[in-house]
Amino acid sequence: MQKYCKCGRTMNLRLRTVIYQSKVDIENVPIYSCEACGRSEVVPHVKPELTGLIGKLGSKPEKQQLFFHEVSEVAFLLLKVTEKERMNDSMEQIVEERINELLDILLLAQSLGDEPWAEEVRKRLSQITQSAIST
Repeated sequence: MQKYCKCGRTMNLRLRTVIYQSKVDIENVPIYSCEACGRSEVVPHVKPELTGLIGKLGSKPEKQQLFFHEVSEVAFLLLKVTEKERMNDSMEQIVEERINELLDILLLAQSLGDEPWAEEVRKRLSQITQSAIST
């Protein structure tokens, strides 16, 4: 996944740490980076999740470290793709396995009658679907 920078060069996709208010390290945020001019921007598909996470932290957060791949399925999948043991697997295979895993979790949540958990899993499945549709 690449994008062109305003300087005309190619921006590469990377997982980076976003620091909020000099106190909160948010690890594994998908960012487009330009090595030529140093410009960076958050991948548009994950902005809603990142904005929501930052909103929950409030204006005076405590010092902490968060992992964005625990909130964003796009970040989760990108992290999986970068794992050494998955380097020979296709992105399609990794996505398919994750969807099946989430569907299994959804069935479990529904069988336990845990609607908040089921809703969270549906939200994660929706993130994958929305990313696939828009890319």
